[in-house]
Amino acid sequence: MLDMAVGFKFKLLQSTPYYAQANGQTESSNKVLINIIKKMLEKNLKQWHEKLSKTLRAYRTSKIDATGMTPYALTYGHDAVLPMEIAIQSLKIAQQHNLVGEDCSQAILLELEGLDTSRIDTLNKLLAGKQAVARPYNKRVRNKSFKEGEIVWKAVLPLGTHVAGHGKWSSTWEGPFIIKQVLGLGAYRLQDQDKDIYATPINGKWLKKFYPTMWDSQAAQTDPRIEGEKDGIVV
Repeated sequence: MLDMAVGFKFKLLQSTPYYAQANGQTESSNKVLINIIKKMLEKNLKQWHEKLSKTLRAYRTSKIDATGMTPYALTYGHDAVLPMEIAIQSLKIAQQHNLVGEDCSQAILLELEGLDTSRIDTLNKLLAGKQAVARPYNKRVRNKSFKEGEIVWKAVLPLGTHVAGHGKWSSTWEGPFIIKQVLGLGAYRLQDQDKDIYATPINGKWLKKFYPTMWDSQAAQTDPRIEGEKDGIVV
């Protein structure tokens, strides 16, 4: 996968279970598409694939509040011509009828030249909107970060999982684990007590720092084997 990323010159981002930071925009777009399909299919949702092309057309030709433009316009430099505009002969259609071949080609080229400016303005709007949302959010959230070699607890996932026989008294944390590798974007790779490294990364949201209990400290004082394991995982 890394070789393919280098060959095609695209950036490969790490994503973790329960907190996929790298594909948030995709999830947001999919949610909009699902809501449109639900409105079109009230009786039999299994026929969603029959309405997908119309749903995509509606989404791509509708103005997005965050950008102030349609996805179609951001791609081609002008809005799509809708069937209703042809039926009622809108102003845009009337103006196109007066353009000859050369004038039409020139108008298209002018639109494409201004497309980069429109995209930059749209990007600035998105960044400003995200910063406005992030400011109050960051005031409430405490950022957690860990270093390689730190000992942590890991939340039992999926949330709400119960151990057989324990019911609601089941532990919500398991471990301890060692931070084996820091992957960036809040993702970490863990190593368990048997020194097995977990292939699937996990987000720091589901980790918390390990503090030895009173019983752990007493055991370390009485058992020299535990004292010798301080460089590894303290149990």
